[in-house]
Amino acid sequence: MGGDGGEDASAAWRLFFHRVGALPATVLDDAVARAHWGVLERASGRMRDGQPFFVGPGGLVDVRVNRWFCSDELRGLSQSTWRKYAYSLLVWLNFLSAYGVGWDEADAEAQDALKVWRVSDGRNPGTAAPGTYHHDLVALRLFYVWAAAEYGVANPIRMRRGWGRRRDGSAAERPVTAPSAVRDRDVKWFDPAGFVRFRDVGLMGFTVDGRDDPGFRGRNGQRDGAFVDGLYGTGLRLQEWGSVLVAELPADDPHREFSTCRLAAATAKYGRGRRYWLPRRVLVEVLGYVEGERAHAVRRARQAGRYERLKGARVVTRVLGARRLRLRTIDDRPADVSLDALDPTARRRLLVETADGLEPAALWLNEDGLPRDPHGWEHTFTTANERLARLGFTGFAGSPHMMRHSFALRWYSVGPLLYEARFAYLTEDETRDFREQFGNAWDLVQMMLGHADQRTTRETYLEPFRSLEMELLMLHAAEAAIPDLMASIFHDERRVLGDPLAAR
Repeated sequence: MGGDGGEDASAAWRLFFHRVGALPATVLDDAVARAHWGVLERASGRMRDGQPFFVGPGGLVDVRVNRWFCSDELRGLSQSTWRKYAYSLLVWLNFLSAYGVGWDEADAEAQDALKVWRVSDGRNPGTAAPGTYHHDLVALRLFYVWAAAEYGVANPIRMRRGWGRRRDGSAAERPVTAPSAVRDRDVKWFDPAGFVRFRDVGLMGFTVDGRDDPGFRGRNGQRDGAFVDGLYGTGLRLQEWGSVLVAELPADDPHREFSTCRLAAATAKYGRGRRYWLPRRVLVEVLGYVEGERAHAVRRARQAGRYERLKGARVVTRVLGARRLRLRTIDDRPADVSLDALDPTARRRLLVETADGLEPAALWLNEDGLPRDPHGWEHTFTTANERLARLGFTGFAGSPHMMRHSFALRWYSVGPLLYEARFAYLTEDETRDFREQFGNAWDLVQMMLGHADQRTTRETYLEPFRSLEMELLMLHAAEAAIPDLMASIFHDERRVLGDPLAAR
């Protein structure tokens, strides 16, 4: 298990994440653990990989808190959603410990105090953005709705009527203390030039004039650049792009600017597998990484014998048609499995037999040659942002999900031009009829992002730009390339980050 939540075990709640596999041998050093080894093994077997587990102050465990992640409401959610909910709950539990109230005794007054401390209290060195606090409230409300039904615990998260209705037709609600205009303040986008500057200087270690920076300490610039190019170029989520297998990459075709790919259901949010489109320029960068940094990491891992020691590994002996793999089981019997059934954890345990020896089936590897957990990319972005800050790029920072937002903004800007160029010969009435049948720029972006409901596209990803006029886009279409077009349109929009050097 991996842990988090502070160094003082006696005073704080700590958060761990279960890892499937044998318990570490170091546990045997503890006399109590040796005496109850069977209990530990049985407990480990009932938990899913990545499942959160809390230990309270003094090392005590409250089974009621941990049971939430075994509930019907949460059992089917992704590991990334579990992590977000768990960290929000960790903040709340530790705040209540300092506040002097148990989680099952908290009231609205404690929740009001949380908002002050979390968002605006000058004594808190780690105040959160309003959007982060809003996500905390969403998680806490779900926790207390469940706890109220299971244990009769009062829900301190007060709700009020919101705008519109939910997808099931019921009236929308929002927490009373939820910040207003969260998206307006928190969410940012990159235009194409801003993205390139972030990638080249922050992740790949170039200087502002495009040269290699001798002071750059990163050793995975090729990998990191290819990864972020993929996020920005496909609009996939962090876990989705981070779980792709080498076998799922298309072959390079110089005559195709985009390749149509398939996102596996088990890696997609809500299990909704779908098509996505991989730009050739991204594919070329990824294949360069496969033949470069990735190949070096694999060779080092083979020499160290790491793949033979990978716990729970299964070996792919053949890639079949219809998106299926043939695996060798522990008893050397073949088993065929669908790519859509392999979740991110299972994918990180797959090895492939090659003429040179074993290697991971996963595309993205750590420097030691082992598959990279998608959450490890968060640290990569943090390091890039710190480098940019040291170089004087104040307020210029990126995040994995910001790449997806920026992808949406780019295609929303391109969409009207695409329709205009392709159907310029249609009359006004014919154009209207076409769009009624096949959709508009909103439909295009919704499809490319894989949203089931267009309201998510409109109200979350592109909310500030719903009034963007097609006429403004058309004005620039004949003379401006897309990067120049977007730089012109969003020049005065502070939430769209362009190239800071161009501004200078």
